[in-house]
Amino acid sequence: MQQKKWWHDKIVYQIYPMSFADANNDGYGDLKGIIQHLDDLKELGVDILWLTPFFASPMEDNGYDVANYYQINPLFGTMKDMDTLIAETKKREMYIMMDIVANHTSSEHDWFKESKKSKDNPYREYYIWRDEPLFNMHSTFGGSAWEYDENTKQYYFHEFGVGQPDLNWENKKIMDEFVKIINFWMEKGIRGIRFDVIQLIGKEIDKDIHAYGPTLHSKVRELNLRSFGRYDAVTIGEAWGDLEKAIEFTNPEHHELDMVFQFECTSSTCDYTRYHKFTPKPINMKLIKDILCKYQRGLNDLSWNALFVENHDLGRCINKFGNEKEFYLESAKAIAIMNYFLKGTPFIYQGQEIGMTNIVMNSIDEYRDIEIKGHYQELVLDKKVLTYDEFMKACYQEGRDNNRTPIQWDDSVNAGFNKGAPTWIKVNPNYQTINLKAAKKDPNSIYHFYKKLIQLRKNETYKNTFVYGKFQSYLDDLENVFVYTRSDQDNQICIVVNMNRYEETITLPFHIEKVLLQNYESVSKMQTQTLRPYEAFVYTYKK
Repeated sequence: MQQKKWWHDKIVYQIYPMSFADANNDGYGDLKGIIQHLDDLKELGVDILWLTPFFASPMEDNGYDVANYYQINPLFGTMKDMDTLIAETKKREMYIMMDIVANHTSSEHDWFKESKKSKDNPYREYYIWRDEPLFNMHSTFGGSAWEYDENTKQYYFHEFGVGQPDLNWENKKIMDEFVKIINFWMEKGIRGIRFDVIQLIGKEIDKDIHAYGPTLHSKVRELNLRSFGRYDAVTIGEAWGDLEKAIEFTNPEHHELDMVFQFECTSSTCDYTRYHKFTPKPINMKLIKDILCKYQRGLNDLSWNALFVENHDLGRCINKFGNEKEFYLESAKAIAIMNYFLKGTPFIYQGQEIGMTNIVMNSIDEYRDIEIKGHYQELVLDKKVLTYDEFMKACYQEGRDNNRTPIQWDDSVNAGFNKGAPTWIKVNPNYQTINLKAAKKDPNSIYHFYKKLIQLRKNETYKNTFVYGKFQSYLDDLENVFVYTRSDQDNQICIVVNMNRYEETITLPFHIEKVLLQNYESVSKMQTQTLRPYEAFVYTYKK
C-alpha cells in the first residue's frame, strides 16, 4: 500500500522568474512581480510554485550558472523579497519549490575563482581538471567539453557552457557544501526541491562515464539523509533515463527522491542521434501513448509520476503535440485531459494555462539561449550540416526560447509584463489575442478549462480516485486515441482523448454515466461514436 504524502494531491506551477512579471520595469522579471500575481495563481488553483534558479549569477545560462547559492540575483530582488514571497505564499496555503544546480557552478563562483589560481589551491579539487582533454568529449551546448586554462596549464571539464565548470563530486567537501546550502533554504521555509541534471553528479570522467555513475545513488541518499529528508520536503530530479532508472531514484525504500521527470515523451519529437534537438521528427502518438502507459504501470504503487508537457527547456505543448492553427482550443484542452488525469503530480509551466505558443524569431540574433547560439555556431557555421533556414525552423519547433518569452498578462504594452521598458527577450506578437485578461473574460478559454480541470481533480467526490486510483488503459492498438480509466472502491472514471486532427470512430469500453469534463460543447452518450478532431472528455461509468 502506497504511503500517502502531503504533496500527492497538490498541483505544481513552474515559474521562470525573469519572464514572469517585471515589477520594477527594468526588462527582467523579479520576485516582487511574482508576489504581485500570487492571487492570480491562487485563483487558478495551483499549490506549489517551482521557481527556476534565483541565485546570484552572471546569467550566461539564465541562472543555471550559479555564482553564489546563498545570495539572490540582484536582477530578481533581495533576500528580503524572497522572505516576503515565502511568507505570502504561506498565507495563501501555497508552497515554494526551489531549483538546485548541483552538477556545476558558474565560472564566476568564488570556488572556481580559487580553483583556477593554482594546482595546489584548496579549492582545486572542487572541479574536474586534467592535463589533456579526454575522449574528445562534447559539450551539450556545442563544441568541446574541455576548456584550457592558461594560468595553470590544465583543462577543466564543462558538460554545458564554458562558463559552467562541473563540480567534482568525488571530493567529499562538495557533499558538505550542498548539505549546508539545502539546509539553509529549508530553514528559510522552502518546501520542495527540483534537482537539475541530477544524474550527472556520479560521473567518472576518466572512464568516460557522464550519467548514472556508480556512486550516483549513494550520493543522493546521503543528501536525503543529511538535508531535505529531515524537512519532509517534496523532491524531483531532472534525470534523463528510462523507467528502470526512474524506479531506482524514486523507490521509497531507497530514500532518494520522490519523483523524476521522464523525457521519453517530450524528446520523441527529435532525432537526438543526429543533431541534438535540432533535428525534429513527426509526432508519433502511439509511441507517446505507450510511453505514458509504461510509466503508469511501472511506477504504479511503487513510487510516483511527474505529469508534465512543458518546461523552460521545451517548446510549447500546443506546437509540439497539438494543432495551433486549425484546432487551437480543442488540442490544448485535449493535451491537458490526456496528461493531467494520469496518476501522479501535475506540473504546469507558466503561460501553458492560457495557451501560449511558440514564437517566430525574425533572425538568429533575436534568440537569447546559450544552447541555440552554441549549436548554431557548430551545426551551421562550423560543420555546415544544417542550413540557416533548417536551423531556424528547428529552433521554432524545439528551441528553449519558445517557453521563455514574457508571460502575456493583457494586451497592453509588452503584454503587461512591465510598464514598457525593453524586455530581455522578445514578447510574442500574439499577446494581443492570447493573454490572461482576455482568457478570464472568455468562459470557453483554455484558462477556464485548466481551472475546471484542477477543480475536478480536487473535487472531494473524485479527489482520492484521481490521486490514488488504479490506472488501466484500453483500446491500446489505436494509433491516435488514448483511453484509460482511474478507479477505486468509490468511483470508476474513464478518460477518452482523440489526439488527431481527423475524426476517429471507436467503441467505448464502458457506457457513459455522467460526463465530468469535455472540450466540446456536448458529448455523445452512444457507446460506439465518432470522436471529433482532438475531442476529449472524462466520464463516470458503472461496471
